[in-house]
Parts: sequence; C-alpha cells; structure tokens
Amino acid sequence: MIHLKKADYLLMLSHARACLPEEACGLLAGQSRGEEAWVEKVYCLENADHSASHFTIAPEEQLKAILDMRERRLELLGNWHSHPETPCRPSAEDIRLALDPTASYLILSLEENEPVLRSFQIRDGQANREEFNIEE
Repeated sequence: MIHLKKADYLLMLSHARACLPEEACGLLAGQSRGEEAWVEKVYCLENADHSASHFTIAPEEQLKAILDMRERRLELLGNWHSHPETPCRPSAEDIRLALDPTASYLILSLEENEPVLRSFQIRDGQANREEFNIEE
C-alpha cells in the first residue's frame, strides 16, 4: 500500500494541469517497510518528450532528484505521470518501459471531469492495481 499526503496529490494534480496538453511526470520518494510505503516527497519533473502520449523524465532533472533523495535519506519508491486524454491504466508503452518490478507506477488521468489517480505494480508485462491511500 502507498500512503500519499493530500498536499502531494494536489501538487501532482497542479503540475499535470500546468503541463497540458502534454503528459506530466515525476518521481516519488519516501520510506518503505514490507508491503507499505510512505511518500515523503513528490518530484514534479520535465517531460523531455513534450508529448501528450508518452514521457521521458529529463535526465538532468532525474539526476538532481536522485541526489536530493540521497541527501534526505529517502528511497526511490517509483514514478508518476499523467494521461491528459486517456484512461487511468498503463498503456502498452507504460508496461514495456516499466523496468523496475519493485517500483510503484502512479497514473493520474485527466480524461474525465474528475481526475483519477491509481497506483500499479508492473511485473513480467502485467500491470496490477496497488492499494493506495490519500491522507490528510
């Protein structure tokens, strides 16, 4: 289960809306114990592809985020990205590029009037929904 603070969810949503019509993206850092993970920092990063249908985290921003995580003694928990016009499920490309079976992959869909956020574990080409909780 992923625990995400409401303020962090709102930060992701704001970044996703600001990046429209492109996909937004970023990293999630925090602490994990067993099957539970607590997000302590959300990184909103540049989509180097500047595309509405796929993303690549800008390498220089990714490096800065990883160095910041190390300084803060946080673990890389996974990444997140938005789907500006498609449902909240991993695309075939999302699944193909999900190389870390221990990571959480959060997708924020802006397709409908109400945004939808879901978390997935992707292993061996299969995406499975992961429980998460947005906390005050």
